[in-house]
Amino acid sequence: MANQIILASSSDIRASLLRNAGVTCDVIPARIDEDSIKKALEAEGASPRDIADTLAEMKARKVAEKGAGTLVLGCDQVLSFKGSILSKPQTPQDSRDQLRMLRGETHQLLSAAVVYDGLEPVWRHVGVARLSMRDFSDDYLDDYIDRNWDSIRWSVGGYKIEEEGIRLFRMVQGDTFTIQGLPLLELLSYLTLRGTLPT
Repeated sequence: MANQIILASSSDIRASLLRNAGVTCDVIPARIDEDSIKKALEAEGASPRDIADTLAEMKARKVAEKGAGTLVLGCDQVLSFKGSILSKPQTPQDSRDQLRMLRGETHQLLSAAVVYDGLEPVWRHVGVARLSMRDFSDDYLDDYIDRNWDSIRWSVGGYKIEEEGIRLFRMVQGDTFTIQGLPLLELLSYLTLRGTLPT
């Protein structure tokens, strides 16, 4: 079967979600300066939703401009907490600081997806999940980071709910796919409606 979509992302999780759902894809990571773009958008007062959407679109467009000749999917996820956006932790201490800040509080994960056909955006969606952390102890937090650092260092917020990170939470509102970085159900519906996937 020909590849149905190009994923403009280096995320193994997103590629696995697509392939597990029966969507064949190539992976061509988009090379953009996410940090600089994010900072510029924040300085302009852009909302977390707009930042996620803009970054997803820029990734899709960057790969589409290479003349891929098929649908290109760009994705991005941001964590919004009390008006601020948190990034992936660079060190275990960054992770510890972020998780202490989120402890006992509620934050949002916004997962944006934009599809390009040729040089035109033809579909976009931003999924939102609300996650409330429990009041875990410092001892548990330290042990959690020590055990899981090699995995969580690649995740915004410093946790993965599909792993031990689920123990940090008391309530999750939103689907698992959005939390993992891809509004998969909405994307599958679109691909089915346009005939890319069989009905």
